[in-house]
Amino acid sequence: MPTAIMVDGGFFLRRYRILKGHTLDARQVAKDLFTWSLKHLEGKNNELRELYRIFYYDCPPLDKKIFHPLTKELVDIGKSEEAVFRAGFHSELRKLRKVALRQGRLADYGNWTVEPAKMKQLLSGAITAADLDPQDISYEVRQKGVDMRIGLDIASLTFKKQVDQIVLIAGDADFVPAAKLARREGIDFILDPMWKEISDELHEHIDGLKSTCPRPGVAKKLRDAEDAAHHHHEPVTAGADDVKPFPTREFPRNQPLVPQGRAPMRRFLERRVAIEEGNS
Repeated sequence: MPTAIMVDGGFFLRRYRILKGHTLDARQVAKDLFTWSLKHLEGKNNELRELYRIFYYDCPPLDKKIFHPLTKELVDIGKSEEAVFRAGFHSELRKLRKVALRQGRLADYGNWTVEPAKMKQLLSGAITAADLDPQDISYEVRQKGVDMRIGLDIASLTFKKQVDQIVLIAGDADFVPAAKLARREGIDFILDPMWKEISDELHEHIDGLKSTCPRPGVAKKLRDAEDAAHHHHEPVTAGADDVKPFPTREFPRNQPLVPQGRAPMRRFLERRVAIEEGNS
């Protein structure tokens, strides 16, 4: 039976930017997500599992115009860099084979919040409100319905016997009840925390722990190598002998993405995509 891969979008993007730096390249982020997800299909003894689907859970960006309390200017949140990136990223995901985008909604409370570091300074009297810069405050929105959708999909796939393995890319204990349910029904439940430390509670209720993205130290070396190569217009090379860099070649738009792993994996995925698209 196949493997379903579920991705908590908010968690993924936070960890991605820790590993690879703050980026607004939606297409590159989508390629990395797809590549890292497919690496979960590689089993022991050269066994290759079948992919059921990659589920990505997130909220569409907020589209609203508001007045900034410091600058008194009208701000179009829907045209901010982050909102444009999220919309573009979701669009790229929709183009990929075997990827399903599950969207919740953003709850708008109409509140502005001060960054924690600045709030401490305000409370201690070290600064006043007049010392705040526009970037020190942000508009408060919260995700609604994302965790519920993940839990419902885990339960649905489990009870319908559509998969025998679920890989969850997340890092908190909110999904423990769903993981326990899946395991009781015989599902092999794997957690990918993207190298983040997890609680003992999470360790107790999963069948395995596996991160397929580069380790934080390795990711920094690769990022520095990419920056240096871009600056000197040279090919990217890894800085450590035991590090195999992830692919940096461009994928043709609207073409299936195949990870640059072992040759059997590439042939397996290429054959599967060709069959699904009716080309062989």
